[in-house]
Amino acid sequence: MGVHDEGQGPPIVMVHPGLSDGRRCGKVAALLSGRYRVLRPDRLQYRPERGAPVQVEQEVADLLALVRSAGGPVVLYGHSSGAVVALEALVASPSSFAGAVIFEPPAVIGPPLSGEGGVVLRRARAAMASGRPGKALTVFLRGTIGLPGWQAWLGGAITALIPYYRRLIPRQLDDLEAMDRLGVRLDAYAAIEVPTVLLGGELSPAHLAERLDAIQRVMPRAERVVLSGCDHGADLKKPAEVARVIRELAEKVIVD
Repeated sequence: MGVHDEGQGPPIVMVHPGLSDGRRCGKVAALLSGRYRVLRPDRLQYRPERGAPVQVEQEVADLLALVRSAGGPVVLYGHSSGAVVALEALVASPSSFAGAVIFEPPAVIGPPLSGEGGVVLRRARAAMASGRPGKALTVFLRGTIGLPGWQAWLGGAITALIPYYRRLIPRQLDDLEAMDRLGVRLDAYAAIEVPTVLLGGELSPAHLAERLDAIQRVMPRAERVVLSGCDHGADLKKPAEVARVIRELAEKVIVD
């Protein structure tokens, strides 16, 4: 497992979003590592040596192995699809965690993320098969993330020009399929009693707020926080805001 390990103190484990690796959370980690030991694993779905696509349950098992080695209980942070992995880890082993910050998980709360009948995933995979990774990502950004057409096209075109990201586009499609295979898990999340902050951005796509609303309804002990002026990329654009939320929770739940 590739793990970025920095700082000393009580452990915080950060689970990165899709189309990235453990480096994605670096800005937030840098703001926390003066007080905490921050561990940023590369998710199993996105590791270069990964063979066949993996399911969320496999990612959870991989994450829990790291958490146990860290000497918990730890504070857990998960972003986007990484936040779904984090939620599932909280269900699987609640005693491993002192608290969690869950940033805009694309949790399935009704129809699949890839649309009725998986139309988005089919179109995206067809584009990959025809050698058009930029088109594949555009389909994903438009159909699943909900970006306006021009933003989805621009995001797909620019991303496909960068070798690092172009390599990850098929993994993003595998990630999408894994989220859909997991299905609706609200009943399971209702059993989570670990202190949890459900974090969102004021400017993020509306469907992400709707998913947080659905989770909050079944997790009445969870706290909802909205970052003013922030969107789904707040960890990159305003890392101090995300770090503040994680730090405030850690100070409440971790006893030295």
